[in-house]
Amino acid sequence: MTLPACPQCQSTYTYEDGALLVCPECAHEWSPQAAEAAPEVEAARVVRDANGQVLADGDSVTLIKDLKVRGSSLVIKVGTKVRGIRLVEGNHDIDCRIDGVGAMQLKSEFVRKA
Repeated sequence: MTLPACPQCQSTYTYEDGALLVCPECAHEWSPQAAEAAPEVEAARVVRDANGQVLADGDSVTLIKDLKVRGSSLVIKVGTKVRGIRLVEGNHDIDCRIDGVGAMQLKSEFVRKA
């Protein structure tokens, strides 16, 4: 008998612990009956700024820290306003265009909603 993958992190290293299934990678526990009954629903990804406010596509944000541009001597100064952001998957949550610099990817922990 093969056990189902973890519904949270999709790990295949699940194991049984009594009546529950457990994922050793993310510590998620669930019952096998709930996994069979519930349809696969993709959880909506929520991106929050440094203050905890929810960000959405098209929002304007302000930098809260000087950021060095990798591969260049440019520094984007604190207080720089970025308009029309796009949320993307990956390590850098925000895809944007900064005036005078060009296309950039930013982490949401370095911005606040304007």
